[in-house]
Amino acid sequence: MVNARGARDDTIRATNAMITPSRRRMLVILATAGAACASATAIAAARHKPNATAAIGYASRSDVRGFIDELVRDEGFSRANLRRWLGDARYQKKIVDAMQRPLLAPPKWYEYAPRFLNEERIGAGVEFWRAHEQALDRAEAEFGVPPEIVVAIVGVETFYGRNTGAYRVIDALATLAFDYPRRAPYFRNELREFLLFARDEKLSPLVPRGSFAGAMGLPQFMPGSLRRYAIDFDGDGRIDLWNSGDDVVGSVANYLARHDWIRGQPVWAKATVAESQRDAALARLDGGISERRPLAAWNADGVAAEVAPDPAMEQPVGLLLLEEGPDPQADTAADPPEPAQPTESLWIVYPNFYVITRYNKSRLYAAAVTSLAEELRAAHDANPPP
Repeated sequence: MVNARGARDDTIRATNAMITPSRRRMLVILATAGAACASATAIAAARHKPNATAAIGYASRSDVRGFIDELVRDEGFSRANLRRWLGDARYQKKIVDAMQRPLLAPPKWYEYAPRFLNEERIGAGVEFWRAHEQALDRAEAEFGVPPEIVVAIVGVETFYGRNTGAYRVIDALATLAFDYPRRAPYFRNELREFLLFARDEKLSPLVPRGSFAGAMGLPQFMPGSLRRYAIDFDGDGRIDLWNSGDDVVGSVANYLARHDWIRGQPVWAKATVAESQRDAALARLDGGISERRPLAAWNADGVAAEVAPDPAMEQPVGLLLLEEGPDPQADTAADPPEPAQPTESLWIVYPNFYVITRYNKSRLYAAAVTSLAEELRAAHDANPPP
């Protein structure tokens, strides 16, 4: 029996003997080019290879199987249901891209505020207020939170339900829980809370939609907050933050009350600052807001509220700066034109302002809610219901 390897080598040597040097050089060039093309094709395929989870769901992954084991053991879920739900969940690349987008410098107040303080949002807010007047009055009586604050939060969050999010919540939370390592523990817990909420409310977890981070309903509660603070305020036996305005009202008011809203106290007041003390006061600001100090300490440093709270506030308060934009009185017609100078406003912010920041940590967010609330109150009172 002839050795198969020896016969193959003899054939190769005979073939090589019939190839001229010039032809051999050409073959080498073609072979090199072919290898390069194959390599480029492989790289391109790797770059555009879809995430496997996008096609087959999450249930087959070992880390997800471990998560399922925990829920079966700790919460008594059906393994078959969890495998079905997470098998239907799909990876969302857009969500990961959004989470990884580089952080930009925060906007100035005059850039941030106009989207919230406009006639359309104020008008829609008054309509929402009229539609849920009784629930808002009941929430104020029960939780101490004024109607305009509740309505303003719903207006800033989702424009009264116009922008509640287009992602399936299970897709968003699974993507962030298992394919966004930087905050995976947080989002795994939120996924757990979401599945518990769906079970409590007898909802299919495959149905609810929300933001790319998994926030839900008109007030954009994350699942953990939804389970802790959302309430059935219309008495129908279920919590519905998508369709029940009364549940939305009660839940937002309950959230603020549970974060120490002080009944009957203001959110902020315009600040006056002695000119000789202005630089020292501004030096206390960090990102546009100061540490909290007793109001008496601010007064001793030349900073006072234009309208002091009554009764007097014992809790410490802060100083807030809002960038109001270029001075509209600047003489741009001068020759040479005067450069427009930025202007700013200063505010004493009371404990209720910081309660609003528990909803969203941004000073601009809390300022937008407070400003919109003032506009809503004025518009509502100017046109009382018949």
